[in-house]
Amino acid sequence: MPTLYDPIRLGSIACRNRVFMAPLTRGRGTHTHIPTDLMVEHYRQRAHAGVIFSEATGICQQGLGVPYAPGIWNEEQMDGWRKVTSAVHEAGGKIVLQLWHMGRVVHSSFMGGAQPVSASATTAPGHGHTYHGNEEYETARALGTDEIAGIVGQYARAARNGMEVGFDGVQIHAANGYLIDQFLRNYSNFRKDQYGGSVENRIRFLSEVTEAVVNAVGAEQVGVRLSPNGEILGVNDTDPVPLFSAAARRLGEIGVAYLEVREAPEGRFMLSSDTDQVHPSMRSAFGGTFVMNSDFDGERAERVVSEGEADAVSFGRLFISNPNLPKVLHEGRTPDPGNPKTYYTLGAEGYTDYPET
Repeated sequence: MPTLYDPIRLGSIACRNRVFMAPLTRGRGTHTHIPTDLMVEHYRQRAHAGVIFSEATGICQQGLGVPYAPGIWNEEQMDGWRKVTSAVHEAGGKIVLQLWHMGRVVHSSFMGGAQPVSASATTAPGHGHTYHGNEEYETARALGTDEIAGIVGQYARAARNGMEVGFDGVQIHAANGYLIDQFLRNYSNFRKDQYGGSVENRIRFLSEVTEAVVNAVGAEQVGVRLSPNGEILGVNDTDPVPLFSAAARRLGEIGVAYLEVREAPEGRFMLSSDTDQVHPSMRSAFGGTFVMNSDFDGERAERVVSEGEADAVSFGRLFISNPNLPKVLHEGRTPDPGNPKTYYTLGAEGYTDYPET
């Protein structure tokens, strides 16, 4: 019977435990999306994780609309990430680059006034954070079929950039209401072409991106993150079980190393949800290494791994305030609480000043 503290492989990555660090956008890069020395120290401290999934990282400026979040499309950004991966490896850790295109929730001010893009001409609810303060989301334009191949190519190029600077693998961010999720779910995809309508059509963009990334860097270095239930950034689906089961099955056919699924526990959804748990059907359909995420404590994580519901668990907020979270959980200690007021500030407070106990 496996435990949370047993080693496991994610494709080519040998992980020393199954306590993974989930992607965490923290806004500590530069104005031009270059990783900083503060980020180097932050990730070094958390090398105790079985594997670190990096914060979401923009594949291009069109796809990145969060102040001070990192990118991976130019040499300066790549040089910043080299320092991060070197520090993690020197500390004995493993780190994976998460590839990100935000789609319709990128404000035009990040792109010199260009209109954001999405699966369809839609507008996300609410507002986003820009360098000018909070601004309402704008109506996106639908990507033309002739443009989609270019974005698929940007994912592949970003994956190659990531492997060049020392990442142990890459993860395609297909969750949380961003571009790939906007194609997947029918609250945001109203297309009438080969990318819309049926489940088969709506998973096509995800499939093309994944195939391109696998061809660029190898299946053993590639994973995917999905979020199957609950509305986020206005993205949801009326029938998620067949949709996400089909997506998981297709990813299994392509042969990615693992699938990470963000789904809060029953009765404790962080997001609004009108569906039952979707991950059991996804695990069955995928057939490979399966990682679960969202609102886990140590006890629940140990249970899902020992019972075979998942092969590993990724933790987000607990890793903010507990750099050595695997040790904390293994010793049965109560993890230290974090301070949400410092989650998205620019300094070291609440970022690199938690003790490595």
